[in-house]
Amino acid sequence: MEQREIMQRSVGILTEALEMRRRLREDPDADVTRNGAVATLLEEMLPHIQLPADASVREVADIVTAELGPAIVQITSALTYAFVQLAEIHDEGRTDVSSADVLRSISLHYESGGRR
Repeated sequence: MEQREIMQRSVGILTEALEMRRRLREDPDADVTRNGAVATLLEEMLPHIQLPADASVREVADIVTAELGPAIVQITSALTYAFVQLAEIHDEGRTDVSSADVLRSISLHYESGGRR
């Protein structure tokens, strides 16, 4: 999966987290995990791993590490980038831009093929 797609899905996860927080503030008893949007986005970002039927435990561990490692690095990088963007806006004391605005801006930037 391209970094652009990883970034957009990461922004989707953070946007969903904001929405979950909003719903919980309105109704503290709300079940905000029911729709599974975060799990779906995360699943889309992770590779599907094919394991040989006769693979040893060590081989399985090596295959899983080799396949998941790069994806986890990409996901972490995307989430970290979004966090830094949000933190910079916060630290500047900006009140004219919401977290949702920052996430929307990041998503639009990457939708148009932008790079960091």
